[in-house]
Amino acid sequence: MADEVLQVTEDPAAVDLAFLEEQINEYNFATTGYRDGRYLAIFVRDSGGAIRAGLSGHTWGGCAEVKFLWVRESERRSGLGTALLRAAEREAKARGCTQIVLGTHSFQAPAFYAKHGYTVCGEAPDYPNGYTQIHLRKALV
Repeated sequence: MADEVLQVTEDPAAVDLAFLEEQINEYNFATTGYRDGRYLAIFVRDSGGAIRAGLSGHTWGGCAEVKFLWVRESERRSGLGTALLRAAEREAKARGCTQIVLGTHSFQAPAFYAKHGYTVCGEAPDYPNGYTQIHLRKALV
């Protein structure tokens, strides 16, 4: 190990990140036997094609995970976030998922998710400092 060169970077190549993801996914697939991982993305675009709102994540092994849900600031509280979340839940159910999980921070949207039936299943205090990362879950029945 003493001969190994550790390369620290704040600007990794996309191909290197994709390689890591592929390796972790292959390990997960081989270990669990679930090879049904699929991306899940939903977008709302304006007439020029710019994204007004979007959601991305994946489904795998009977579970859906929302990684990102974003609505243009001028359109927040318009119902777009709710529409995206409901569409993701419908698609997750259609793919055979029995639960959906996601993370948010205390300064983001925990009340929004609670309003939609998500319950806290874990927290990481001081991530980032002074705030809390919140993990939520909702059963899809």
